[in-house]
Amino acid sequence: MKKLLYYFMCLSSVMVFSQAKVKDTITRRANITYNQKANAVTFKPETPPLIPIAGAPKPSYSYLWELGDGHYSKQAEPKHVYKKKGTYTARLTVTNNYDNGKPPATRPKKVAVNEIENDPYQDIASIADQNGFAIQKNCDPIPDQEMVVVMSYQNLENYVASGKLYLFYNEKQFKNNHFELLDFRTYAGEYEVKENTLASATDLDESKTYLASAENTFKSKKYKNTTTEEDLEASLAEANSLYKNVSILDFDNADPGETRNIFYTFKTTPEMIKDTSATVTMRGIFVPNRSFKNHKIKNLEMEIVTSHDPNKMGSNGSFINYRLVSFKRVKFKTRFQNNGEGPARMIRLETDIPDMFDKKTFQIESMYPECPICPKDEVPTISCLDTIIKQKQIFFTFKNIYLPGSNQKNVKEIDSTKGFVRYSMKFNEDFHKVKTKSRTAIIFDKNEPIITNYATTRFLPGISIGAKAGYNIYPDLEKATSYFVGATISPFKSYRFYWQVEWLNALNKYESKASVMDEIVVNPNGVKQLQRTTISAENKNVNWEIPILIRYNINNYFGIGAGIQANVNVSEENNQTIKIENFEGGDTRFLMNTTTRSTSIKNSFTNYNAGFLLDLTAGFARIGPSFGARYVMNFEQDFNYIQLYGIWKF
Repeated sequence: MKKLLYYFMCLSSVMVFSQAKVKDTITRRANITYNQKANAVTFKPETPPLIPIAGAPKPSYSYLWELGDGHYSKQAEPKHVYKKKGTYTARLTVTNNYDNGKPPATRPKKVAVNEIENDPYQDIASIADQNGFAIQKNCDPIPDQEMVVVMSYQNLENYVASGKLYLFYNEKQFKNNHFELLDFRTYAGEYEVKENTLASATDLDESKTYLASAENTFKSKKYKNTTTEEDLEASLAEANSLYKNVSILDFDNADPGETRNIFYTFKTTPEMIKDTSATVTMRGIFVPNRSFKNHKIKNLEMEIVTSHDPNKMGSNGSFINYRLVSFKRVKFKTRFQNNGEGPARMIRLETDIPDMFDKKTFQIESMYPECPICPKDEVPTISCLDTIIKQKQIFFTFKNIYLPGSNQKNVKEIDSTKGFVRYSMKFNEDFHKVKTKSRTAIIFDKNEPIITNYATTRFLPGISIGAKAGYNIYPDLEKATSYFVGATISPFKSYRFYWQVEWLNALNKYESKASVMDEIVVNPNGVKQLQRTTISAENKNVNWEIPILIRYNINNYFGIGAGIQANVNVSEENNQTIKIENFEGGDTRFLMNTTTRSTSIKNSFTNYNAGFLLDLTAGFARIGPSFGARYVMNFEQDFNYIQLYGIWKF
């Protein structure tokens, strides 16, 4: 028996361990290696194998090297010549494109430079073509991963300058934070400062005005190619109204023409909205000279993704206020990358267009490769972008272009293999409040199409306040009258199903059924009499009704609903009348005398009850005026009633 028990325990243990899930603790890593000759260093990454995604293009890595002296490179194997002796910390961030695994982790590498030879020093490239200010990222954000943002600034003045840099992040329009700033690295003595950016405004009342009007005053402002602005207080107030967090750095003694880089490491939060089409932004403000208010603004747009896919579609219409859609121009951006071994000469983008958009308002915002629009009814002989608008699609065709392939020989700059089309449209005059989604088929020359993710547009619920008034009919009560006024709250102009909460204040009046009691009494003279006692009551109350119901709009004009309702008498008055009549000889024809007395009882917050309701409306079901009928089935006897009302939703 003991041996049998022993075998049973062993078998149970094997079964338990065989069913236990073994957690994979292996982390993919990329190592930094380099070859050095004096102050010239050639870096090379050692990366783990890529994990292909079925049906996707060939996976690849892209790189961001931080070389330890303020320089960076996106080449796979960059060569860098250091200017001074010293020990430098090189860092590498690797992005895995079309890969099923997580990005490889890396560790910094120390590089010791002990001698300087005659190799030419490669200074940081000028960014004068971007007006001296640029922000870029190593990859688009994926929830719960790290990413690097590079802020570059250049002194375009002809004198040594000291200024300030702001980087705003975590937009207030989203409930959750998207980014956590883990670290930032400077190489030219920049130092962090703490300040209330609103307090820098010369007039506090003006700052409040900017904040209050941010949605309207600043909405029409566009920052293209880092234009120079002059009202610093307004720019800071607007940025504070849009973003929750800011990193502020001061810099000193920037020489004329000098370019500097700052590297920020962000951790994307798990709470980041996992929508592959949602667009989030960061905003940089560059003040070249702290003594003046001239400044430059740059927005960094990023699509939230679930994998690093260079071919994708995004939209800034993820959370739109439906009340303001007539003023809204929704922007879309389709990005693509040639991953071939040779250049692409024609790229075709077949993009879905939801019915709610007015294709007459279509306009192209920007593109790359940058080229003119193709002439109509002519065979193009130059590089151009052709657009064909169909009923449900728009075709973009880059013609006669040269877009290198990422696997093409001698192609070192991965960004040169990428392109995009950014376009915008307005909504139609009349459309329903529904979520839409669209995607793009990308065709390089005559290859098979690559299908992007879905770009979605969705609307904020909004709030609709309604005014309601009407009359309640109590069929089981005597001489009942009931009038009410109230308010409703519901999502603004919902399409089909939605919740609605109401508060109604009703003035009710009804009479209780009179009770009559007859009895024979003997008066002091010994004469028999008929005594009739009649008791009647009039009830008045102020009643609060609080219905909660789910409604369904059948179309623009009819809606139905069902829900529950609570009632309470806020104030109640019961007036009772007792009438005593005496008839001689028990005959009601001979009235002898009548006495009447009255009593009044008042109470507050009494008679709590609840019930179900069914509702029907006709008119403008989603917004505006309508009429309705409702039947309320209360749990209390003789309290069922019919409600007729008019309502106007705003």
